Amino acid sequence: MNRDFRALRAIRSLGIKSVRFLSHGAGALDDVHVLDLSRIAAGPFCSMILGDMGATVYKVESVGGGDETRRWPPDVGTPQDGITAYFGSVNRNKRSICVDFKTKEGLEIVRSLAIKCDVLLENFIPGKLDKLGLGYEKMSLANPRLIYCSITGYGNHGPYKDRPGYDNIAAAVGGLMHITGPPGGDPVKVGVAVTDLATGLYAHGAILAALLHRTNTGKGQKIDVNLLSTQVACLINIGSNFLNCGKEAIRWGTQHESIVPYQAFRTIDGYIHLGTGSDAQFQALCGIIGRQELAEDDRFKTNAARVQNRGALIGELEPVFLSKSNDEVLRLLEGAPFPYGPINNMQQVFNDPHVKAIGLVKEVQLQSGSPFKMVGPPVEYSGMDNSIKLPPPVRGQHTVEILSKDLGYSDDKIAQLFKAKDVRSIKLTLKKPKREKQVKWTSETVDNENLNRKKSKCCCIYEKPRNFGESSSEDEGECENCFGHVELKKKPTPPTTPPSEVPTPEP
Repeated sequence: MNRDFRALRAIRSLGIKSVRFLSHGAGALDDVHVLDLSRIAAGPFCSMILGDMGATVYKVESVGGGDETRRWPPDVGTPQDGITAYFGSVNRNKRSICVDFKTKEGLEIVRSLAIKCDVLLENFIPGKLDKLGLGYEKMSLANPRLIYCSITGYGNHGPYKDRPGYDNIAAAVGGLMHITGPPGGDPVKVGVAVTDLATGLYAHGAILAALLHRTNTGKGQKIDVNLLSTQVACLINIGSNFLNCGKEAIRWGTQHESIVPYQAFRTIDGYIHLGTGSDAQFQALCGIIGRQELAEDDRFKTNAARVQNRGALIGELEPVFLSKSNDEVLRLLEGAPFPYGPINNMQQVFNDPHVKAIGLVKEVQLQSGSPFKMVGPPVEYSGMDNSIKLPPPVRGQHTVEILSKDLGYSDDKIAQLFKAKDVRSIKLTLKKPKREKQVKWTSETVDNENLNRKKSKCCCIYEKPRNFGESSSEDEGECENCFGHVELKKKPTPPTTPPSEVPTPEP
């Protein structure tokens, strides 16, 4: 009896009806299809993690401007890419399709994808998708195996359920902002949207658990994740202090309420952060900096005593660090038994020798060929793939491909979606041109380094037209990417966010 057969028999003894053995290097979610109706940060962060694990992710974007973060500077790549650094950071490993939720044709496309998919991820205000016929009740009837994950600001019940949700507001209401900042100073927002990211992580874990549950039961289910509940849950010990001891929290800056010393110390040219979580580690620190007498002082012998006499101890330690540079302190602490490190800016982070050695930063090519750098998946598996397969997509880059290959639409049906005047449910990256507006190609048109890409009459670069004469200009001879000829004044892209949708994060 081989090992796989023994494993299969053991799995079935647990009541699991089906199992798929992964070949070495395959993604754990290679057979999973995700319909991502979310935008901005929490939802896209969640679906990106699933995509890293191998899931096929359909990113549905509006026919206007697409995901809001496409318009949050700085821009990267070329105008045709339509990608910002923010958008690209949470949208790799996805295929983009543009759909208009205001048309029956657009809704039918979304419904067809949902029936095909294993997971639907959305962050609309509760009840909005129900009104569109895309709520969980209807979709679960059409696809009983569907795992339907909703990310909202405050959940689907309670007095705040209809409010829009933003990371910063959840951080404020959920107490994070109250405990962040210098002692005695004003509340401060965390430098990155941690509430969004934590919500995305909770959602991704919940989806994986639901997929495992479905393996056993054959049934999908509804998952509700919200920013406020996530933030309150992430208060951990600070929340527990109040719930169990009635202790109100205060702001500690870089210090730790319960461990001393555990904070940043200023040096001649920067800051060093260190922490001694035990009495032995504190004694080691005193020996390293040549202040062994501090470890023998009754005021500082135990952590409880150090917490009680925090001011006195920090007053003794600060001059030691302030007399040295960051490099001098780091050399002094090399090999120390307690954790320590410099407070780095972004340049120092990405030039850090350890960050470089582990290859955390990856580079991909956008559709235009422009390079785009991103932080790759931070988790490594010994037996399965977790990597970047696709760069962040151009808006609507995969619309025709998804309609044709994934949904089986005929060429005629796809063409009708573009031709019908009352249908604006789909928008390709480059639209089918009107004959009188079409760019004319000649043998004299410049070929940019034999890349089969030509200069159009505007400032953009297009791939040589194929079936539809794909390189086109819009109204008044303007290009939909740069909004005009080189000599014409550019026009801003109008806002497209429907008022009923919930943008989740804060930039």
